Formats: sequence, structure tokens, C-alpha cells
Amino acid sequence: MELTTLLPTLLFLAIWHCEGCQLQSSASEPGKDWWQTAQFYQIYPRSFKDSDGDGIGDLKGITSKLEYLKDLGVTAAWLSPIFTSPMVDFGYDISDFFDIQPEYGTLDDFRALIKRANELDLKIILDFVPNHSSNESEWFRKSVNREKGYEDYYVWHDGKVNATTGKRQPPTNWLQYFRGSAWEWNERRQQYYLHQFAVQQPDLNYRNPLVVDQMKRVLRYWLNEGVAGFRCDALPPLFEVLPNAEGQFPDEVLSGATEDAEDRNYLTTTYIENQPETIDMVYQWRTVLDDHKRIHGGDSSVLLIETYSAAWFSIQFYGNRSTEGAHLPFNFNLITVVEQKGLSASSVQEAIDLWLTNMPAGRTANWVLGNHDKRRAASRYGKEHIDAMNILVMVLPGASVTYQGEEIGMTDGEISWEDTVDPWGCNSNADIYEQYTRDPERTPFQWTGGTNAGFTNGSTTWLPLAADYETVNVETELSAERSHLKIYKALVALRKSSKTLQNGSTKYAAISEDIFVVQRSLRNSATIVGVVNFGTVAKTVDLSQFDKNRNESLQLLIRSIDSTKVEGTRFDPKTLSLDPAEALVLTTE
Repeated sequence: MELTTLLPTLLFLAIWHCEGCQLQSSASEPGKDWWQTAQFYQIYPRSFKDSDGDGIGDLKGITSKLEYLKDLGVTAAWLSPIFTSPMVDFGYDISDFFDIQPEYGTLDDFRALIKRANELDLKIILDFVPNHSSNESEWFRKSVNREKGYEDYYVWHDGKVNATTGKRQPPTNWLQYFRGSAWEWNERRQQYYLHQFAVQQPDLNYRNPLVVDQMKRVLRYWLNEGVAGFRCDALPPLFEVLPNAEGQFPDEVLSGATEDAEDRNYLTTTYIENQPETIDMVYQWRTVLDDHKRIHGGDSSVLLIETYSAAWFSIQFYGNRSTEGAHLPFNFNLITVVEQKGLSASSVQEAIDLWLTNMPAGRTANWVLGNHDKRRAASRYGKEHIDAMNILVMVLPGASVTYQGEEIGMTDGEISWEDTVDPWGCNSNADIYEQYTRDPERTPFQWTGGTNAGFTNGSTTWLPLAADYETVNVETELSAERSHLKIYKALVALRKSSKTLQNGSTKYAAISEDIFVVQRSLRNSATIVGVVNFGTVAKTVDLSQFDKNRNESLQLLIRSIDSTKVEGTRFDPKTLSLDPAEALVLTTE
């Protein structure tokens, strides 16, 4: 049996992976910074709460629900983009990085949100979208006109002349994320510009120092407004390779992953993603945050990084021996590995191994189940497993990240082709849009079982509601004797109160294809054990297979929604019965 042990010490975390190892640590780490054991909660503002009846969520709506987040035990709320935007990509196409999108509110509304959050001891984190702007940005308009200082703000190129037809064509065969060429001809400037996302999202040129300085000003501006940090969007394409001596970029080659020539995966992304300069840029942004704290005092500001890149690249965002990088590069392994391998104890172990065995010593882990770009956790893992997955991210070491709705088991909405608004879906067609659209995971939050799920007092919602809102909503979950929401709150409360979960050593293993166990231990504190049956048949588990010293009985603290066991009951660890999809948190106390 293969066991993995994570030993925190006073100065570093050393990851051990060995056959049958029983290594444990009794040392507790010194005082941790707030973000190291935080519960981050992602809010998709458009879908969280509408305050003015237009069917679109807004800042006042978020402010009105901050007490809900406080009651959940959330440490920090991360808001998807709220900046001025034409809304082609619903806020990820920013025309003014220094102001608020009017349908979301005003700067005064934002300041009121920060004030109320501070009163509740909640931190607010903003999305930072550095790769591109909107083509309606003043910067882009000036660059099109070659105004002084803006000539090279974006990635411009003359393109090539086809030797056969004599016609001009794009500089390379590069493909955008949203299907089709990553190059667009601009008639006024008489050049192509690079857009790795939609045509309306031209890539900024980070080889231009003026762009680098401008985006650092964006960070400082919002830090001065009181935000507690940033989640950095779409980092892999921030840089592309340099052109050759003739000014030409290289073509990508066929990947073999798909026969759809419009799909980005049709080609490799060797030259347009994961360049070394991207890592250095993150280090520079970390310096901006650290300098702000040094000058102004207060708590640390946190830098969170979105990247679905391979571990060898993602892990570099943490920093190195001489330079601090991101506090938390997001760990999507519980999404990506499980998508590839299916949900099982062995795939969960592989996902955890992939992060913890690559994470540099002294860094903090984090665990993510979903976001606004991935189908909802309850839909991907199965509704019967949502408690189990929430148990895992709360019992594993480090920070947890929750996407709005995961705490109540929200599932994907069914969005027709006619109702599709996501550009990734809209750029396809009625036959294949469901492969690309992100609308199903963005449906309005379900507050009640009443009209429009309590999301809005208006007559319509910007996206149709998920069909199950009458039974799956906060109001119902709070009134039920047992619910996903109450289980989630119990997990967060345990995580906040348990020194073992904050500082203890970690051991975990798939002791069979269906049974996964994670154990947290700390000298002079109660041991916490999480155990999950991912299978479809009942199993009896002998936890002494996992820990030979595990002879004492275990008391049940928290159980998944369909478990028939009773909290406070003690169980023999050698004959622990688990029903299909049952998940438990137990303690030696």
C-alpha cells in the first residue's frame, strides 16, 4: 500500500512519498498568515444577487449578502471582474481598469462594500485580468492610431503575403481559446493584432515596459481602495515567444488532440503559452503587493494565480529561494485529474500527489473544486459526492476555494442554444455549443424557492435559472434538519477551531479503488480522520491498514447527507462500515 505523508516543521514542509511509510510530525508551524488556512469564496457578481430588479447581480446585492458569507465562515470573497466593460466576455473584456461597470454599480457602491466587509472582518479580492483589454479601451484606440506611447501597447504584426495568391494572411496559424484564428486585421492601422481570446479582447504587449508599469498602477489603485489582493486571470498566454530576426513568429504544429481545425486544441501551444517571462511578471506583481504592505502596513495582500498548466510550470509561480511569487497558484488537480480519470479514490490520490509532491518546501497548498469556467462540482462529481468533496478540501492542508453554490449542492442549469450568451459557446454552433459554453455553471444563485429563486425582484434573469431551484436553495437548506449547507458550515467551523487541521501533519491514501482516507495529526491535539467511499457498494474498512497505530475508537463529527450514522457515536476503526458515497469526519477525542 502506498502512503503519502506531509510533514510540516518550523521552517519548511517536506513531502514524503514511500511504500508503507508511517512518518509523522509533532511540530506545529509558527503563526501562519491569514491566507494560509483561509476559506476563499468566489462570487460571480452577475449571478450572485440583484438589488435593483434588472435581472443582473450587482455590488449592492453582494453587500446585502455579506452576512451570509460571514455566517458560512468565509475568510475572503473573490469577485469576478466588476470593471467597466462592453460585456462581450462578461467582464473579462475590460475597457477601463480603474472604474466599475455601471450595471454593477459605482465606485461609491464598491467603497460601501469594502466598508461593510471590513466591519464583518471579511476580505475582498478582485479579479485582475492582465492578458488583454477590450478593443473599446482608450489604450487600444490610441494604439490603433499609433499615438505616442501607445504604438506597441498591443501585439501588432504586418502578417504574411501568400506566395500563391499574393494576398495578405495572418502572421501564424495560432488559434484563440474561443475558436478560430488568434489574429484579427485592423483596417485603420493596416496590421493584425493578437487576441488569444475573443476578437474584442486584444492581447497587451508585456514586452513593452509602459504596459508593465500601467498594469502595476492598476494593482496599486485597487490596493489603495482597500482590496485584500487579486486573483490573476488566464496567466499562461501572457507572453508569446519572441519573433525571429526577420520579425516572424513560428507556427504551432498539429497536436493530434482533435480534428476540429477551429478548436484551440487542434494545435500545440508551445509558442503562445507558459513562457518563462510569465513567471517573472508574477514575481514583479508580488513585489507590488509586498511594497504596499511595507509602506502602508496592515495585513498581507494575497496573489492568487489561475493556471491550468502542467505542474512543472504552475509550481514555479510560488517563487524560488531568492524571490517570492504568488501566495497561491490555484490547484485545479481535483478538477482536471478527475475529469481525465473519473472519480475514484485512486484518481483523488493522484490529484493530491501531483500537487503535494511538486510543491516547493515551505509553500501553502490549496484545493479547488470548481469555478465559473467549469461545470458545477455537484454535476461533475455527482450530487451524492458533493459533501465528500467538500470534506476533502476542508480536511486537506492549506487553503480551500469554494465557488458560489457549492455549499448548497447547486447543479448546472440547462441552457438552450437560443439562450446561450457565453462567447465560447456562441462562437460554435447549435450542434456543438454544449462542449464549449460556460453558461450552465453561471446561472443565478438560488437564495429561495420563490420567484426567480430570490435572486431578483425583477421579472427576468440574465440567464435562465437551474431547474431545481425550488428545492435546492439557501432558504430550504437552512430550514432542513440536515443539509449540504449545514454540513459545509460544520466543516468550516471545524477547520477554524481545530489546531490539527491548521497545523497538523497529513497522511492520505487510497486504501482501495473506492476508499480514500486522509488523516491530520498534531502532538497533544485530537487526530482528525476523513474517510470517503467513492464506490457504489457498501464497504467495511480496516483503518489499521492505513495507520498501524490506529487502535482506539473514533468519534463521528460530521457525516455526508445520506449517512445514517449518528454524530457522537464511536466506531471501531478496524470494522468501519461505509455505505455507497458515504463520507465521514472522525476524531480521536
